[in-house]
Amino acid sequence: MKIGVLGTGLMGKEVARDLANSEGIKEIGLADIDLGRAQDICYQLQSPLMTAYQVNAKNEAELADFMSRFDVVVNALFYTFNETVAKTGIKVGTSVVDLGGHIDHITDKVLELEGEARAAGVTIIPDLGVAPGMINILSGYGASKLEKAASIQLFVGGIPVQPEAPLKYNHVFSMEGVLDHYTDPSEIIRNHKLITVPSLSEIEPIEFADFGELEAFHTSGGTSTLTKSFPYLETLEYKTIRYPGHAEKFKLLVDLNLTRNNYEVVIDGVKVSPRKVLLKVLDPIVDLKDKEDAVLLRAVITGYNKRVETIFTYEMVTYKDQETGVTAMARATANTISIAAQMIAGGVVTKKGVYPPEKIIPGKAYINEMAKRGVIIKEKISMETHSTVS
Repeated sequence: MKIGVLGTGLMGKEVARDLANSEGIKEIGLADIDLGRAQDICYQLQSPLMTAYQVNAKNEAELADFMSRFDVVVNALFYTFNETVAKTGIKVGTSVVDLGGHIDHITDKVLELEGEARAAGVTIIPDLGVAPGMINILSGYGASKLEKAASIQLFVGGIPVQPEAPLKYNHVFSMEGVLDHYTDPSEIIRNHKLITVPSLSEIEPIEFADFGELEAFHTSGGTSTLTKSFPYLETLEYKTIRYPGHAEKFKLLVDLNLTRNNYEVVIDGVKVSPRKVLLKVLDPIVDLKDKEDAVLLRAVITGYNKRVETIFTYEMVTYKDQETGVTAMARATANTISIAAQMIAGGVVTKKGVYPPEKIIPGKAYINEMAKRGVIIKEKISMETHSTVS
């Protein structure tokens, strides 16, 4: 298996680390616009399989030359590159996986390349993070074991193990992305209808062992492609997990237009973006630094097998790796996309075209691979007999 990695940020580095520790890998290419940065990571990871490349992803020839060397390329660049990388993969005959990006409908644009990808004989899978990503795979797996799926309820949160006032939150990816998820409306299915609800709304308590009572609320982007893959469901909802009181505090910031995009006020004759000011103020407050984080996940898929109501519940609690210092979110995300890339390169996934994770990644094999990496996803099955089924 020859796998290339575009981007040497946190996720790109951790994907490269996982590839270096995986069996069957013959070659790993690590590309960045800054060759020195790619070389530094190669030196840190000390893998004889790894080579650093200098690639400007905005230069089509450079990008195509790099991608053509590999069976699969992991796109760990900013989401704005997703469409370009997918199109280049089709052009040079290299399969592609990416971390997603529902802003500006980027993932939709990648999915629209389905026919071209199939004709080129390549596999492209977007949205391979945690949410979306891991939750899609688990949703697809649970639904596949039901004759009729009725409901998918998803809960995910990246939170600090030791929360600190005032927000009891430290960001584990872009804070700008967090504000988008809190500000944009959330798409859900309720009573068989696709609707939107305000983000930060419908707060409910949720409990996890060792964390006690937390809260969960709607945020945008979480249901991702699931609304299209399972349009017949009675219920499909995604909620973000935080410590109690978090949503109420951020709801005030949203209501005051402090998180609003493309919005400015004039102060002493100067145009100022309240959102940019807020992000600057939040920076030192929400920086994780060397603190320990955790990722909590619960996916509840309900449906019927014959006349028996059946519920598949998948649950995960993952912590920061104390040996490497890799955050829990980076572990869960990078391992997910690395496993998907290896499934394509190794022939476990053989379908050609563009597929969301829930339609192509085999759930049982994925859970087993995550377990090998110390990320344990537990499955619970419960059943209740009903006399009639609607």
